[in-house]
This record gives sequence, C-alpha cells and structure tokens, in this order.
Amino acid sequence: MQSVLIVIHLIIALGLIASVLLQSGKSAGLSGAIDGGAQSLMGKKKGLDELLSRVTTGLAISFMVLSIILTIIS
Repeated sequence: MQSVLIVIHLIIALGLIASVLLQSGKSAGLSGAIDGGAQSLMGKKKGLDELLSRVTTGLAISFMVLSIILTIIS
C-alpha cells in the first residue's frame, strides 16, 4: 500500500515540476517595462495560462495531502 502511494507521490511531484516550468512569467518588473507589454500584442495565450494555473494548484494540493497521508502511514 505504501509503495503504491510513494509511486503516485512521485508522479504528482514530477507533474507539479512540469506544470510550474511550463507557466509563463508575469512580465513584472524591469523586463515588463522594457518590452512595453508587447507580449499581449503578440497573442499571449490566456486560456493556456489559466489552465496551467489550475493544474498547478490541484497538483500542489494533492501533493501536500499525499505527503501528510504518507507521514501518518509511516
């Protein structure tokens, strides 16, 4: 039982890493001031960013819950 949960935990962790790396930056700070908001003119995909944000949130919550469950089991 515990080994199955550890494998699921590893898959969730890899998915969380991938979803964080796939998200685009928020263009805040100096780099956002330099390009002048040109990313919005070039067709930045808002739908994909929102989906990745929701997926990241779901994976993070499941990662934390599964971590607590694994701690209780062991």
